[in-house]
Amino acid sequence: MKWALKLMCCMAAVTLASPLHAQDYPNRPITLLHGFGAGGNADTMARILGEAMSKGLGQPILVEAKPGASGMLASETMTRAAPDGTTMLMLTAAHATTASLFKTLKYDPNNDFAMLTTIAFFPYVLAVAGDSPYRNLAELIAAAKQKPGEITYTSVGVGSVPHLTGELLASQAGIKLTHVPYRGGTAPTTDVLAGRVDVLIDTQTVSMPQITGGKLRGIGVTSKSPWPGTPGIPTVAETVPGFEVETWIGLVTVQNTPAPIQARLHDEAVKALANPEVAAKLRTLGAAVRSSTPDEMRKLVRGEIERWGKVIKNAGIEPR
Repeated sequence: MKWALKLMCCMAAVTLASPLHAQDYPNRPITLLHGFGAGGNADTMARILGEAMSKGLGQPILVEAKPGASGMLASETMTRAAPDGTTMLMLTAAHATTASLFKTLKYDPNNDFAMLTTIAFFPYVLAVAGDSPYRNLAELIAAAKQKPGEITYTSVGVGSVPHLTGELLASQAGIKLTHVPYRGGTAPTTDVLAGRVDVLIDTQTVSMPQITGGKLRGIGVTSKSPWPGTPGIPTVAETVPGFEVETWIGLVTVQNTPAPIQARLHDEAVKALANPEVAAKLRTLGAAVRSSTPDEMRKLVRGEIERWGKVIKNAGIEPR
């Protein structure tokens, strides 16, 4: 009987452990990981959100950059963390592309992450040099049909969302374009300005300073509707009906984190994003702030993995 009583007490202690921990949460600093270099847009966004969330959580949020392997290093780091709410990750659209670009991953891109909320969405801008013969997207497409494969475009690497945006455009417009990959930095913009590559596909924060300065000409924005941060630039969909690409950033934590802790993190993130000062700071990075429920983010991620998987397959890109 004594043995049975001890066993029952142990089982009760295990059952109550998670709720008790959740009541005490958070009792120490929280780490917010991202997979990009320090000082970039993702790092800045993480610090803006982390600072706002820390006020509600009552604990500091320490931003940690884990660049490398298209964000996979950061994802691997998070999936190895304890499911106690002390580790979060800023997930990006690259998460959806790597699911099909690599034969093996050290995590399940759908099931090893507890989705919390989307944070922000961004379109890409298609731009040509100011003295380019292509005055608009329709002229570029017409030229591409006359000389298949001769028109070139930039991206920040094979399998990146800008690369696949170009592949999707080629597919939907019925043309052939040649991809020129870079490792990021200013080289893509420099080469388009110099006429060595025809089209720059990059974010608003990269493109717009050159466009407003007259050095580049914006010929398309990939959002469904005209984008506030790219005034005067038509949507790609006006020339290629149905075309739409918006890259995104969301917030996740470790799978199997207690539900009350997940709910607390979600609520604090949504509250932070609803703060007008926080939203204004994020908009300076070209972002449209949009929070979501965990289920909405989960549906987005699954849909993006499926969508980009099809583009990768149709483009003949072999998984590494």
